[in-house]
Amino acid sequence: MNVDENENKEIDDAVERVNNGQSVSNEEVMEEIDNLFVKPVIFLDHDGVICLSTEWGSRFKNKEGLDSVFDRFNDKAIKVLNQIIEETDCDIVISSDWRFHTPLEQMQELYNIRGIKKVPIGYTKSGLDWKQYRTITPDNDLAATRSFEILNWLEAHPEVTKWVAVDDLDMKEQYGGIDGKFKYGLTNFVHTPRSSEGIKQSGVKEKIIKFLK
Repeated sequence: MNVDENENKEIDDAVERVNNGQSVSNEEVMEEIDNLFVKPVIFLDHDGVICLSTEWGSRFKNKEGLDSVFDRFNDKAIKVLNQIIEETDCDIVISSDWRFHTPLEQMQELYNIRGIKKVPIGYTKSGLDWKQYRTITPDNDLAATRSFEILNWLEAHPEVTKWVAVDDLDMKEQYGGIDGKFKYGLTNFVHTPRSSEGIKQSGVKEKIIKFLK
């Protein structure tokens, strides 16, 4: 048995002891166990990602319930999102502006209604002063603000080490400002620039999964 197999067996044995209510003295092993229960996170936008341009305005056709408040998600986009969840067991944090229009509990209900395999665990925090970014990214205020909100969430949750943001806004890491020295944006980012295709665009699912595994 090689070193990796020994380590894996020690962790497996420790997990079994924890499940049986026994203590584990090895701090390094306990840290490994804690990591086993930390899910990767996908920061999810809606419009142009899973609510595609083909569905925009669909809420006006419904007279009651949450479907009268929010446009439909695209069925094929839901299928792709569910495949990502199945393969990575990721948690969902909403970065979309939809978070401004309903509490988390109702958003979770909406995800259940629409057949998504996991409901969101939270929202990124709003309220950052986007005006301070005008001098950095005068033509890209919303993308800059949203990327800072995601980084703010990650700073508050240092246990999350595997993550990706998916958005139709371009939030990839880049330089801004007059001197071009200020770096902003996200390293773990997948762009969905085609609003009619979103997350179901060819190659997007594979890029997302790569960040989450």
